[in-house]
Amino acid sequence: MLQNLREKLHGWPAIILFGALALLLASWGLIGYVTQNNDTFVAKVGKHEISQQDFQNRMNDLRRQATQQQGDKYDPTYFDKPEVKLQVLEAMIKQQLLLQANKDLGLTVTTEQLRQEIAGTAMFQQNGKFDPVTYSAILSSNGMTPATYQDRERNVLATQLLSNAIQASSVITDHDLDNYLSLQLQTRDLRYVTLPRPALTDSSVSDSAIKDWYAKHKSDYMTTEQVSLNYIEVDAANLKINSEPDEAALRQRYEREKSRFVEPEQREVSHILVNVPDNATPAQQKAALAKAQKIDALAKSGANFAKLAKKYSDDLGSKSQGGELGWIEKGVTNKAFEDAVFSMKKGQISKPVLSPEGYHIIKLQDIRPGKAKPFSEVRDQLANELEQGSRERKFSELAGKITDKVYSDPSSLTPVANELGLTVEHTGLFTRDGAKKGIASNPKVVKAAFSDQVLAQGNTSNPIELGPNKMVVVHVNKHLTPKLLPMDQVKGKIRASILSQRVAEAASKQAADLLAKVRKGGDLDKVVGPLGVAVKTLKGAERFQNDVPNALLEKVFAMPHPGKQGADYATVKTGDASYVLVALDAVHPGDVSTVPQAERNILRARMQRAYSVSDTDAFLDVMRKQTEISISKGRL
Repeated sequence: MLQNLREKLHGWPAIILFGALALLLASWGLIGYVTQNNDTFVAKVGKHEISQQDFQNRMNDLRRQATQQQGDKYDPTYFDKPEVKLQVLEAMIKQQLLLQANKDLGLTVTTEQLRQEIAGTAMFQQNGKFDPVTYSAILSSNGMTPATYQDRERNVLATQLLSNAIQASSVITDHDLDNYLSLQLQTRDLRYVTLPRPALTDSSVSDSAIKDWYAKHKSDYMTTEQVSLNYIEVDAANLKINSEPDEAALRQRYEREKSRFVEPEQREVSHILVNVPDNATPAQQKAALAKAQKIDALAKSGANFAKLAKKYSDDLGSKSQGGELGWIEKGVTNKAFEDAVFSMKKGQISKPVLSPEGYHIIKLQDIRPGKAKPFSEVRDQLANELEQGSRERKFSELAGKITDKVYSDPSSLTPVANELGLTVEHTGLFTRDGAKKGIASNPKVVKAAFSDQVLAQGNTSNPIELGPNKMVVVHVNKHLTPKLLPMDQVKGKIRASILSQRVAEAASKQAADLLAKVRKGGDLDKVVGPLGVAVKTLKGAERFQNDVPNALLEKVFAMPHPGKQGADYATVKTGDASYVLVALDAVHPGDVSTVPQAERNILRARMQRAYSVSDTDAFLDVMRKQTEISISKGRL
């Protein structure tokens, strides 16, 4: 049998059989290789992929913003939370849906809109006007080119287009305003009485009750955990350096970096835009060009350019100003527009220039040539930069040595201080809430102090960044762990808690009993008369009043309108053992005639914005259902 099998596994049949198997296995391997999962996106919105790099860039931007806004209070671990990452990703998905909606609806951010947005940004202005030098310096310090920044801002503006379009189309009628104002200005007539705290009928507390309470509420009678720290702080601003700058070095740096101190050439421009719709047909493009050529001919024949702009321009932002765009420099506008502007002579009018918005007829009004600032004008700036650079280098060197030594011996700060000539400082005891002042008031320091690395393992912390060129390392000096206070020591507090609970229970029962009586048809004054308290009457109560408890007003304005049977009643808890019994007698609509027209206009604009946000979200919900969206949480 085995021999027969051996014979059959030799020769052509076997070769053909094994050849087929080999091809089959190879094809499986090839298919597996070709189709292996190489996806790296964190989310896919339709055909658009949000890459891990895109997501990381967005997270880094948010971290930088949070650091600038929150300063020492910034918690670097906040953005590591899974729920926060998902929120950020959700915002990016929403942005992509908005961009897709813009494409479908033909909404675009024009170069003029982008220019106005950048020019109106406060940090790029000097004396209330856009300053090109400041603009370039800020972008350079943040590692961005004008093109990179413009792309980012264009995307930001693009996410607002749909909401703005919806807002512009939202109609808030006078009837809508009147309904809203009538509700907001509504007043209510009420009577109310603040119920007295019930007197205790039994103020005795047995030892067994105290013991039982103590056993059930041990967490209420623990001492507070506290720590104190030893720390070494390094701040570049306090480092000693040679304060006398080398004049030769300053001049050498000026010559080397002279391009930094050149004010770029600027050109004053006016234009007339002939819009070309997105996805325009050849006929539409031809018609737009013909119109632009006609306007160009009129302008070159001597017609007033400003009047032509007011009559023909499709740029709503500059049309009313006669097409004036102001002073521009390279890197701010569309490349085709820029190339034309910077190839023209003063007073010249261009032929129609095609850009993504349409055709531009450009007039160059004036030229400001670029010029270099002299050394004397920038000398102090260079000296400050040189000093700051020296401080930063010294800080970086010192911080690096501290880090290396802490990592090599995390058991104590003393060797580090002795070797580097630094001082070990100390904090007082503080809790997990931090101290009111000093270094222990910084949330990042508090977080490190109570971390497993520092508190449980007894090691020195990793370097903690307190701000630009400012860091600290901390080590626990003293740790007071939470301890259960002896029952005898807290016996008085326990007795007070038990009696307070009895009062609260009695007050709740009293309020419920009185509410039941008045709802059965009892007169409010008679029902509460035996308690010796007066019923207060308030006519025309408003939603917000300083002389009435907020909890009472919230309850009253949430109650249904009283019916034919008379007043509606309710109780309101205003404290641990404090209750108010209230009767709602009448509801009066607000008098909308008392609202000035200016306030109505402001309210109308706010309602339009609110409706646009709501309608935009509803629109995106529909888009979301119609768009295939996949999320890879494992890649976040």
